Amino acid sequence: MKTQGQISKFIEENFKHFNAASLVDASKAYVRHLDEGGKMMITLAGAMSTAELGKTLAEMIRQDKVQIISCTGANLEEDIMNLVAHSHYKRVPEYRDLTPEDESKLLEKGLNRVTDTCIPEEEEFRRLQANIFKQWKGAEEKGERYFTHEYMYKMLLSGDLEKYYEIDPKNSWMLAAAEKNLPIVVPGWEDSTMGNIFASYCIKNELKASTMKSGIEYMMFLTDWYRKNSTDRGVGFFQIGGGIAGDFPICVVPMMYQDLEWDETPYWQYFCQISDSTTSYGSYSGAVPNEKITWGKLEKDTPKFIVESDATIVAPLMFAWILGY
Repeated sequence: MKTQGQISKFIEENFKHFNAASLVDASKAYVRHLDEGGKMMITLAGAMSTAELGKTLAEMIRQDKVQIISCTGANLEEDIMNLVAHSHYKRVPEYRDLTPEDESKLLEKGLNRVTDTCIPEEEEFRRLQANIFKQWKGAEEKGERYFTHEYMYKMLLSGDLEKYYEIDPKNSWMLAAAEKNLPIVVPGWEDSTMGNIFASYCIKNELKASTMKSGIEYMMFLTDWYRKNSTDRGVGFFQIGGGIAGDFPICVVPMMYQDLEWDETPYWQYFCQISDSTTSYGSYSGAVPNEKITWGKLEKDTPKFIVESDATIVAPLMFAWILGY
């Protein structure tokens, strides 16, 4: 039986109904899936790295509670930004009262707002851009190509950023992932800040677009990873938010089954989504899990959960339960 710490005991005693009960049920099923030999994918949408999810996600990685991650380019880079420029972040608790003029003043100061948190554009990229460009250019000169997360792993493991660390490095999920060489899939990376910077170098003919492996290559990589890891108990899917971070990887199963005609492909063996999206017409983020049955992603008997709440509250609590805190 899983060891329970004070947080887990509190959740067990008090989270009895509605979304709270769903949180407990999904957490127990997550642990059970791993205990039975299954693997788990976590997908990160929204601004979970800016919300400092690394405080619990890094330990999930270190304790092998997640075997692969799919995330947006923003979440990939923002964990590293927080690692090297945390003291320059500015919290704006009164963000709901800001006028367009107030927002313009933040822009003039180089502060990009994400809800109540402003990311310091100058500080973060002064510390990151030269180092990541060195990785990109160095690979190109050697005729090598890598995925975007692999370049970031190389940058982190080189030690070049250590002099800039402003948080305890144990709270960086990207650093924990780099140290374990955790597989990551980053669909649509081009729309992130780092993706924009890479594109600008390509437009200026300072880099070749082919130096970065593509989204199609990410799907091919994920296909190979899924086939190798879906034997025995199979792979579960833990989705935080909606959008491309979840939609891209979950489609690997129907692609293999329908397009490649690999009839033996197992479906995802666990599914949980944390979302505050309401069910509405055509909304993928707000779709209930059963809709995925019709797309060949889940089976009718797959354990399925949805926790309709704020992921910045729910995800740390679920991770705390899974870790036995």
